[in-house]
Amino acid sequence: MRIPKFNLGVLLPANEIAVDLGTSNTLIYVRGEGIVLDEPSVVAMEKQSGKILGIGLEAKRMLGRTPDSIVAVRPLKDGVIADFDVTEKMLRYFLSTIISKHVFRIKPRVIVCVPSGITEVEKRAVRDSAHSAGAKEVYMVAEPMAAAIGVGLPVETPTGNMVIDIGGGTTEIAVIALGGIVSDTSIRTGGDELDQAIVQFMRKNYNLLIGEPTAEAIKIQIGSAVNVGDESELPAKGRDLVSGIPKVVMVHSSEIREAIQEPIQQIVDAVRRSLEITPPELASDIVDRGIIMAGGGSLVAGLDVLLAQETSLPIRVDEDPLTCVVRGTGRILDDPQKYRSVLTT
Repeated sequence: MRIPKFNLGVLLPANEIAVDLGTSNTLIYVRGEGIVLDEPSVVAMEKQSGKILGIGLEAKRMLGRTPDSIVAVRPLKDGVIADFDVTEKMLRYFLSTIISKHVFRIKPRVIVCVPSGITEVEKRAVRDSAHSAGAKEVYMVAEPMAAAIGVGLPVETPTGNMVIDIGGGTTEIAVIALGGIVSDTSIRTGGDELDQAIVQFMRKNYNLLIGEPTAEAIKIQIGSAVNVGDESELPAKGRDLVSGIPKVVMVHSSEIREAIQEPIQQIVDAVRRSLEITPPELASDIVDRGIIMAGGGSLVAGLDVLLAQETSLPIRVDEDPLTCVVRGTGRILDDPQKYRSVLTT
């Protein structure tokens, strides 16, 4: 099995670890070393025996390409654990690549990022999974709070800060002040829904069946929320549903923009709802300070422009939106006294 890429650094006992257990990717931060692992949240295994054949990037390469005896799965759906056993094996494997193999085998203290709209049952699944993977103590932090800390917002001050975290399975929108989430909107719409919308569009308009990896590639290359002036075409390869023969069709960026309008509009509506329930004093701060976007979904071309048009507020996308959440959790590890109030057990 391929060992995921990670930074060896100084091999000290890794006893304080932050985990961004995302629907699409899992990132791990070790105190004193930084981000040491960034791998897809995908597991490949045999159907009959359940034997793990690949985890992370190796397993992602198998998506849509496996024989009947092998299945490649995403154990997390909509930001929460859908398959406890597989998630536990994946998390255990990732942690085992990082925790020091020296004589001092110290069980790590782990902080896990979770969606703000998660239920108590789902929290218990996350906690049990981390404990089973070898964690000594498990704490949780809401993803929008971690994202806000990661982009450098002063969350402990009475000033209102608004962050939009668009992940693979969820979109988290929160207004934060005095170390807590004042108003919070969480919807189970994210990058995966955009991919599914492209799959359905190709099926309906071109009778072409494509896989999710192909849909994701189309979204990244020519997907956009509004016309950003860089219109182009891309060949989409798949299977013709009428003849059953593989074929290639050219799709235009304007078509993909039309295809993803429904999930994009759901995100816009969620932002509006969050602004509607924001206390007026904090709303005035947001007018001055604007809104920060984080998460992989914020990289969709023109999404920040669309939200700025719909809200008449300044919108800024973080320089490295994919790592905002785990960077924020890392800052909590580095200064636990300052951020103690944001953690839950």
